[in-house]
Amino acid sequence: MESIRGKTAIVGIGEVPTGIYPERSFVEQAVAVSEMAILDAGISKDEIDTVIPVLAVANPIDNANMVCSWMVEEMGLGGSCKANFVCGSGGSSSSNSLKAAMGLICAGLSRAVLVVHSDRLGTGLDMGAAIAQFAVVSMSQEYEIPFGFSQLALAGFLQQRYMYDTGTTERQIASVVETLRKWAALNPNAMLRDLRTADDVLASKVISSPVRKRMMNKLADGASAFIVTSAERARELTDRPAYILGVGSRCTNFTATEGQGDFYKTWTPAADDAFAMAGIGREDIDVAELYDAFPTFILISMELVGLCGKGEAGRFFEEGHAAPGGRLPVTTNGGMMAQGHTGAGGGVAVLVEAARQVMGKAGERQVADVKYALDTASGGIGMDFHVGILGNEV
Repeated sequence: MESIRGKTAIVGIGEVPTGIYPERSFVEQAVAVSEMAILDAGISKDEIDTVIPVLAVANPIDNANMVCSWMVEEMGLGGSCKANFVCGSGGSSSSNSLKAAMGLICAGLSRAVLVVHSDRLGTGLDMGAAIAQFAVVSMSQEYEIPFGFSQLALAGFLQQRYMYDTGTTERQIASVVETLRKWAALNPNAMLRDLRTADDVLASKVISSPVRKRMMNKLADGASAFIVTSAERARELTDRPAYILGVGSRCTNFTATEGQGDFYKTWTPAADDAFAMAGIGREDIDVAELYDAFPTFILISMELVGLCGKGEAGRFFEEGHAAPGGRLPVTTNGGMMAQGHTGAGGGVAVLVEAARQVMGKAGERQVADVKYALDTASGGIGMDFHVGILGNEV
């Protein structure tokens, strides 16, 4: 595993604003972000010899067309492209597509891999149908759904249990939302850019006790893309690529209630693997791009990755250490709670933001002197957990 440290790098990124855009088509978004990523990388499109679209949710026909090389044709890559295959593992599709790209490049089977996500959860589905669909994904049709269990119900259970285990207060959890809104206010691609305070969050109604309305993410349209190539090619293109230094992963369960004990404990060995490969310590991380969906998930992952001690993450956010100007900025694009939830695209957007920070392209929200960035991803309800570490030097 150590042999692939620093062998590959992200050299180009693309992203369109997340939100409600009924006039913007699925493929229009996908082509736009792919062209942005190619332009950002400074390569010819003909150098892209593998395309990995990430699984879309809103329209099965769009998704099937991506399987059938729709992007290859739209991008004019017919004949030069060697492979097109869809990666689908929910929120962890970002990490798994990244690892697939790394493997192809290290094996000498590809020169440059384009990973692209596009989805229209804001306008491509009836909103009521979309919410109902998401509520039962990763739920047992035999043991959970018939008894009224849902993702939202589980989010309430997890938050309640986390507060009981750690002594974290509801205000501290609300401060995660306030922090993400502060970052989103600096992100022109974010959907919810108006500031909300912890008081605003606590004043919103309870949806699934103790989860409140303003602790929930918002389904949206969006797209993002990134290009992976070899470290040698990256150095020819730019003096500041985002080298992929470490990755670590664990898969655990399908349904949360059928999981083996505290499945979140497997996040720690995944992080251990990533840090061991990268050859750095937790104290070296300059910015953490943590996959969210709900604020408690960020606190849990921050502690299990080892960036905070158990029960300390809530206070860390409440004291402003994760916010702009803080000592460890967290999820600087605003996450799915502020940038918007685009299905599997939430994980891709977090990874793109990690690369953006390492490459020094984050504009107003750029964290000073970023050398190492950590990103996380998770699919289903904790069905797997992935940690990646990017750096601007090997």
